[in-house]
Amino acid sequence: MPHILIVEDETIIRSALRRLLERNQYQVSEAGSVQEAQERFTIPTFDLIVSDLRLPGAPGTELIKLGQGTPVLIMTSYASLRSAVDSMKMGAVDYIAKPFDHDEMLQAVARILRDRQSLPAGGEMPAGKATNGAAKAGVDNSNGEIGIIGSCPPMQDLYSKIRKVAPTDSNVLIQGESGTGKELVARALHNLSKRAKAPMISVNCAAIPESLIESELFGHEKGAFTGASAGRAGLVEAADGGTLFLDEIGELPLEAQARLLRVLQEGEIRRVGSVQSQKVDVRLIAATHRDLKSLAKIGQFREDLYYRLHVIALKLPALRERGADVNEIANAFLARQSARVNRTDLKFAPDAEQAIRHYSWPGNVRELENAVERAVILCESPEISAELLGIDIELSGLEEDEFIGLAPQQGNNGSNTSHEPTEDLSLEDYFQHFVLEHQDHMTETELARKLGVSRKCLWERRQRLGIPRRKTGVASES
Repeated sequence: MPHILIVEDETIIRSALRRLLERNQYQVSEAGSVQEAQERFTIPTFDLIVSDLRLPGAPGTELIKLGQGTPVLIMTSYASLRSAVDSMKMGAVDYIAKPFDHDEMLQAVARILRDRQSLPAGGEMPAGKATNGAAKAGVDNSNGEIGIIGSCPPMQDLYSKIRKVAPTDSNVLIQGESGTGKELVARALHNLSKRAKAPMISVNCAAIPESLIESELFGHEKGAFTGASAGRAGLVEAADGGTLFLDEIGELPLEAQARLLRVLQEGEIRRVGSVQSQKVDVRLIAATHRDLKSLAKIGQFREDLYYRLHVIALKLPALRERGADVNEIANAFLARQSARVNRTDLKFAPDAEQAIRHYSWPGNVRELENAVERAVILCESPEISAELLGIDIELSGLEEDEFIGLAPQQGNNGSNTSHEPTEDLSLEDYFQHFVLEHQDHMTETELARKLGVSRKCLWERRQRLGIPRRKTGVASES
């Protein structure tokens, strides 16, 4: 069982993170500072250290040296995101922004632990996509440096293109449905490029409020806006010499698109509130599940930026289009989840294998991973049945945690509040009804809070149901 050290001075956060990790079969120790960790534990004996960046006394980055090779995952707030990027240059294996989703933390921890156990070929690989266990499940070793499971013809064609494109500095646009592994392709391009030793900075354009996106990407000067008490570098600047991955670039506001175009055309950035520009050397990889060319025709995406991005386009097939790959990927997930719960006897029953092969998987690889994880947790016999996978229910693409959040809210008297849909409405219908009814007078944060889900989950449900965020609705959030 992997042993993880948490170093966090806020007791509530530390305790919540400990419970989360222990529920997922990790052994956990904790400390409130670097000094306390030194006094109580032999730090290099841990498999992973999860530390806040800002701690009383010494900063969390001190644990990089004290760990003597133990991977360190840095936690930080958006306000100090650039400092977290600097910590990666000092040797931290990754950073995660607070507040984080539980799934986001678990995926980061699982990925780091797998990377530590796996062979070094190909460098760091994202969660659930490239492990020794995956190789045992039948992955073609010739694709090991790419780190993607599967050998169907569309994927073989993709591997060939990745190998050709990676050594260049050309911009790349990765297209594919949500959950197909676009970030994995971006990491493969980075790992196989001459920039592999430099940082790869990943940004989900839909996860940052519109009012902050320009400052986050391009930085700002002191006094550029209310609350800008000091100047800060942006994430584009932090990626200098390396790779900038912009996920869901179709959600980038038009003003930020104009600034990004300047980066691509002139190789320079200008911080918000500054009159001076500075040169940057960044390779841009963008990803989207939307049709940017159609968005450009209706004025929702800059046409000149589209053509700058569309130098090389890579198309990721949906999971339902990958034939036998789906069973190969499911077996890799099964091996990984079985190891987490210390079971070696689990296998898919014939009806489960058939269900996996023939189900449409609207949530793609992400949905498959969740289904296998649920089945392993609930399985009491050596064989996992199709029923345990839960893929025959209407809303299998939704996370279990979201069922509660999307349920119609009850008034004080136990009845449905006004304007809520009837009990006959499915959860997806309810979500669509609620968002369409309230999005003109509620911010994304308010919508997510009312629905009981995170902003990220809200965004993903919007994409699934074809109701993207309106740019002309409520005033931007602070």
